[in-house]
Amino acid sequence: MKKRFGGPAICLDRNDINTDEIIPAKYLTENSKEALKPFMLEDLKLEGFDCASEKARNAGVIVTRANFGCGSSREHAVWVFEVNGINMVIAESFARIFRQNMFNCGLLAVELKKEEIDRIFALGDDLDVEVAGTDLKVRGGGRELDFSFKLNQFDHDLVTAGGWLEYANRKY
Repeated sequence: MKKRFGGPAICLDRNDINTDEIIPAKYLTENSKEALKPFMLEDLKLEGFDCASEKARNAGVIVTRANFGCGSSREHAVWVFEVNGINMVIAESFARIFRQNMFNCGLLAVELKKEEIDRIFALGDDLDVEVAGTDLKVRGGGRELDFSFKLNQFDHDLVTAGGWLEYANRKY
């Protein structure tokens, strides 16, 4: 894969986190990814979560529940992750367009079973994730868990290239 995936993780223990919570619609008029940076997860209301915390600002991974990225289909929701250094989201499931936008931007959208996500959340909220190919190692609470995930060939190729633009430049 083109870049390193993994790093410190933040846990968002809720289903149906939508694109308005990821990046509020009032910022969609911004004309650069960098301008979106301070507004990541600004409207997410989740007990114990502070979008301005050092932990949120230093995260490389989000671990969450089902139907992540639902709502309006907007690339801005992935761009705000990209510009903030989030390189991977691990969830039970993703909204279809959000998931593809992740791969189009060269980021990993990893789907694991509910039971596996439950095991990750049981490690606590001080997590670190390491990726090697399609294997995950999640560390937290003095323990370590290993998981495998699948990528179809096209998504693998997009991530390996660094996103759709890089893929198209190589391919066409």
